[in-house]
Amino acid sequence: MTAQSPELPLAAAFPDADREQWQRLVEGVLRKSGAAEATGAAAEDALTTALEDGIRVRPLYTAEDAPDADAAGRPGFPPFVRAGRATGSTVAGWDVRQRHTDTDARRANEAVLADLENGVTSLWLAVGDGGVPVTELATALDGVYLDLAAVALDAGADFAAAADAWFRLCDDKGVALSETAGTLGADPLGVLARTGRADDLAGHLEAAAGLARRCADEAPRTRALAVDALPYHEAGGSTAEELGCSLATGVAYLRELTAAGLGVDAACAQLEFRYAATADQFLTIAKLRAARRLWSRVAEVCGASPAARAQRQHAVTSTVMTTRRDPWVNMLRTTVAGLSAGVGGADAVTVLPFDAALGLPDAFARRIARNTQSILLEESHLSKVIDPAGGSWYVERLTDELARAAWGWFQEIETAGGQAAALGSGMVGERLASTWRKRSEALAHRREPVTGVSEFPFLAEAPVEREPAPAPAGGGLPRVRRDEAYEALRARSDAHLAATGSRPKAFLAALGPAAVHTARATFASNLLQAGGIEPVHDPVSVDAESAAEAFTASGAGIACLCSSDALYAEQAAEVAAALKAAGARQVLLAGKPGERREAYERAGVDAFVFAGCDAVGVLSSALDVMEVA
Repeated sequence: MTAQSPELPLAAAFPDADREQWQRLVEGVLRKSGAAEATGAAAEDALTTALEDGIRVRPLYTAEDAPDADAAGRPGFPPFVRAGRATGSTVAGWDVRQRHTDTDARRANEAVLADLENGVTSLWLAVGDGGVPVTELATALDGVYLDLAAVALDAGADFAAAADAWFRLCDDKGVALSETAGTLGADPLGVLARTGRADDLAGHLEAAAGLARRCADEAPRTRALAVDALPYHEAGGSTAEELGCSLATGVAYLRELTAAGLGVDAACAQLEFRYAATADQFLTIAKLRAARRLWSRVAEVCGASPAARAQRQHAVTSTVMTTRRDPWVNMLRTTVAGLSAGVGGADAVTVLPFDAALGLPDAFARRIARNTQSILLEESHLSKVIDPAGGSWYVERLTDELARAAWGWFQEIETAGGQAAALGSGMVGERLASTWRKRSEALAHRREPVTGVSEFPFLAEAPVEREPAPAPAGGGLPRVRRDEAYEALRARSDAHLAATGSRPKAFLAALGPAAVHTARATFASNLLQAGGIEPVHDPVSVDAESAAEAFTASGAGIACLCSSDALYAEQAAEVAAALKAAGARQVLLAGKPGERREAYERAGVDAFVFAGCDAVGVLSSALDVMEVA
């Protein structure tokens, strides 16, 4: 073996490969898998994945797929795709911002101090309705060095009163406003989205503009307004819809602030944008990169100088993705989401505790949340590289496609009269509801799996109890969760358990040896448990003669046949008839029926369960026939 010549790159030792060669390999794999015959580009299309917003993710990206290299620019320069600052987060890392929603000011203070002593660099404090009373802000922040720790207030419609309390607190402590940092959290359009109340929108906008003027004059490191896109994400909106709504909101605030006397650059400096980070790693990275590009273009058109066009971003792990069942899995989701937010270039990142969906997080959950970010920053060194996903043909293409889809939605909102008008007319709500209906169908069919809920549920888990959290503001856009349909099914099962001492049961009528029926029995067991139905697989195998006795002994209300297609053809009809005669209120069959559907149905099979079936519909029907309220 000879050493590689220094003049030749390593790749020169390997033959060149082209896309056609790769497509031929794909064709072979598709043929072996039994998929439809496809050749060339059609074979590649068979492996594409459809996302929301009309975006399709292809299995292979090359340099030909990447947008113009100039579209990303350089870190710290328009259009700020690669980073809002020239150094990115490499100097001090991103801002680790912990959220606090406890209404008891003294308990909130204990949690705040614990966080600041253990790695958190800023606070996101709920004030007023949904948080500590405005009059007790000083108690909640007792012992906090306001010139060192940035504070982001979240007071909803009470933002003006909360800001006044903040100013008084700084004055009482002798802290100059010029030394403080954070955001006062004024977001009148966000309040409108959350509550649906527009009766005092003009007054709220005027008050927000007044706070912006004061911050511009006295507190240059504090931003007065938050452009919160979470209401749109939490109402079921797509990534592009979330981005488009944030742009329309930002434009509305720029109009208001400049009308109040601020210059465009000063107005841009008063805005902090808040986005959701999900466990879809690449989509979150592309979202934050696209958001900076889009806002840079908006600010440019409005006349902002190049340096003022950078978007300040606060990323928050998604509440839509977190689950109430098996909440420990949320640690994994929030870890991926936090990583994605950091890689995507967010200036501040909030990792919500894994138990936040259950009520007020406990000390352990808050510790895990802040340590998640500490590991990403201090041990994984994620902040030491500027835009680590930059240059990836896939990420660059996804960023570009998201930006274009979001710009189209933003233009629709502006054509309708702006964000306030689009919210008031129901245009935004209807669009988000339509998107969520489509996603709900994917969730119901388990095309979008939810680990611990729709996939691999654990019926015997001990419930995690938490003190109830303050009820969020309502009346506006809804708040959705991916687990909600399955949560409703599990709640029915819990009620049945409480009333009778046992969960609703389904007997697995497995035909033939274990090698034949195990795959479908495992599938059926997983599916049934997603609805809170306990599978009973005893005995291991049955036939037409033993099925009735085994079903009666199981105490189950329904049964599910599990075996191979070949054994179904031989035994399914007789076994189904025997189960029905033994009192099974419903008989399922694991697998697609094919041409024998009518024969199976005549024998007593009521429904078929298979990958891609309407799991929620099947499970709801099963609970209905077992009279589970």
